[in-house]
Amino acid sequence: MRPWRDGPNDRRNYHHGNLKEALIEAARRFIAERGIGGFTLVDAARLVGVTPAALYRHFRGREALLEELAGRGFAELAARLARALTSRGTPLERFTRMGEAYLAFAEEEPAYYAAIFETRGLAAAAEPDEAGDGANTAARPSPFDLLVEALQATFADGFGGVAPRFIALEVWALAHGLATLSAAGHLPRGPGFPDKYELLRAGVLALVHGAAQGPSPARS
Repeated sequence: MRPWRDGPNDRRNYHHGNLKEALIEAARRFIAERGIGGFTLVDAARLVGVTPAALYRHFRGREALLEELAGRGFAELAARLARALTSRGTPLERFTRMGEAYLAFAEEEPAYYAAIFETRGLAAAAEPDEAGDGANTAARPSPFDLLVEALQATFADGFGGVAPRFIALEVWALAHGLATLSAAGHLPRGPGFPDKYELLRAGVLALVHGAAQGPSPARS
């Protein structure tokens, strides 16, 4: 990747307080193109054309920058899921759209998506003022938490004694698995093969209808 030399994050603007945003955008770009595993602060510095020392005025380390990405990504994901949940249709249709929104987010925002899962379990990786708006992993719910809340709000009558958290976990595993397989190019494609959205819709339908039939031994 070549350093950025022009545009809204041009180093000419750093004196006006834009270096932090440039670093965040650099991290998004690097992770989206190369993955999160090898990302370092040095990579972000190289992309924006500054020395690594300049980064530490804004982020204590790699985890602090990733936590900022995760916080912003989670806010975007939560907003998308909320829009899906409040859309038109039956409760099952609206809940299924949440899964579709999850898949779309993973595809369209791979850096945000990776950061969300990279930082889960990093307890207070950054100081509140370094993580942006005081958000950290301890205060931020997970996608699983959102699904549980959505199930409870959408299906007020419950699932015949099956705890919503079990259904939410199964749906989350389905959506996350499809997103991961799709990103890696491992989902079969071509005539006769359903795409990830079709697979998700069929899976959610089976899970919700299966739960309505009563608890299985694994859930009891």
